[in-house]
Amino acid sequence: MKKTAVLLTLIIVLVLLCSPVVSATSVNNVIPSISVDIGGEGSASSSLQIIFLITILSLLPSIIIMMTSFTRIIIVLSFVRSALGLQQTPPNQVLVGLALFLTLFIMSPIINQINTEAYTPYTKGEITQSEALGKAQVPIREFMLKQVDKKDLNTFVSLSPDQSTVKSVDDIKTTVVIAAFITSELKRAFTIGFLIFLPFLIIDMVVSSVLMSMGMVMLPPVMISLPFKLILFVLVDGWGLIVKTLILSFN
Repeated sequence: MKKTAVLLTLIIVLVLLCSPVVSATSVNNVIPSISVDIGGEGSASSSLQIIFLITILSLLPSIIIMMTSFTRIIIVLSFVRSALGLQQTPPNQVLVGLALFLTLFIMSPIINQINTEAYTPYTKGEITQSEALGKAQVPIREFMLKQVDKKDLNTFVSLSPDQSTVKSVDDIKTTVVIAAFITSELKRAFTIGFLIFLPFLIIDMVVSSVLMSMGMVMLPPVMISLPFKLILFVLVDGWGLIVKTLILSFN
């Protein structure tokens, strides 16, 4: 029985090893070879446009994070959740979705300007691709320069190798503006988060001192302060105030 089992195992192994070769040769004989020809001027330009579109789509998350209002919004919303003492409520998907839609709402005038001045003329063939990219950068640069801190902008300009050629704001490279903009956004977001934390921190301190005075040292203060923080947040319409403050902070 053992010899029979060993022989059957060897036969199965040989069949499995030989089957890919047979299947590959049979498939190659049945399926014709396929070749892609991108010759010609029109097909080459369309292929380059597809490659350019794929590149833009791969960089789209970084563009949204680095060059729009998304960073400040998502950080402030995360601070709100931490200040309330909630771990996963609202969940990350809800916070990211809210931040994305608020970003679209804030950036809609800039998107419309890019569509009118760059994308539509490019699709109609009135301007070239390089001209469209140059015109698309103008409203985004204006938005970032309005929000950037002058100290951060001067710091990155002084650190750039082209600081001697910078005579005005128009001479500053877009990469320098992006670096200064994201640094300023982080500072503003943390400042807003600190202001949001203060009232909830006071509630935690009051509840903790009351529990200690009552001798209830083993009871976690978070269990008592969390309902009070939620009630306060709901009564003052916290989400509405935060969303309104975030939108007005960009104006």
